[in-house]
Amino acid sequence: MKKNYIFSLLAVLFLWLVWIISYFIVKNDYILPSFWDTFAAVGKNLIDGAFWVAFGKTLLRTFLAFLFSVLLGVVLALLALSVKWLRAFLAPVISVLRTIPTMAVILILLLWTSPSVAPVIVSVLVLLPAVYAAALASLEEIDAEYSELVKAFQVKRKRKIFKLYLPLAAPPLLKQFGAIFSMGLKITVSGEVLSSTYQSIGGMMQSAQMFVQLPQLIALTVITVFIGFTLEILCRLLYKLTVRRWRT
Repeated sequence: MKKNYIFSLLAVLFLWLVWIISYFIVKNDYILPSFWDTFAAVGKNLIDGAFWVAFGKTLLRTFLAFLFSVLLGVVLALLALSVKWLRAFLAPVISVLRTIPTMAVILILLLWTSPSVAPVIVSVLVLLPAVYAAALASLEEIDAEYSELVKAFQVKRKRKIFKLYLPLAAPPLLKQFGAIFSMGLKITVSGEVLSSTYQSIGGMMQSAQMFVQLPQLIALTVITVFIGFTLEILCRLLYKLTVRRWRT
């Protein structure tokens, strides 16, 4: 485990060196700003109240999209496990959601909804297939292992779902939820950029791009990456605590 952390740190140092070397090769702040200018822009954002308002609203949109995707994805996976024809019906729907262009969806949603709502909806459309696939795979493993036992003891469906399937499926799902949440943040921010969402990280990125504030643009990108990385770590810790408690 310690070796993994060391290699991760080395990867960060490598990227930092690539940035510095590239800056001195390019020598053009309008193409690639210096690390220190970007670091200063990060610091300015962290002490700016407007940034925290934008950050809070972006994180709220991401959380709402993630929560709705998890609830809908798990429910659909449970239904697909029990009703075979529904699983066959959902298969092409999920495939379409996986392949549909995000930009096209946002442009269509902007005609029907507001710039603050469109990023949430498009994030749900992207996250739902991932949650559904992960939930269905976990539930299928549990069903294959315990189906005979459930039939032998004639366990009722409600008890089977809430006392067996969901508790056993929770740990492997939590392990994947960090990456899914992080992806949701990326999709939400992208939707905010395309939607010109007011008071959002994506909106701030678009404003920085319009006024050619490259250090600010990259600083916001770095902050977003750091937030996504932090969310993944928190989900991993929650997974480890859940597994440890479940085993004890």
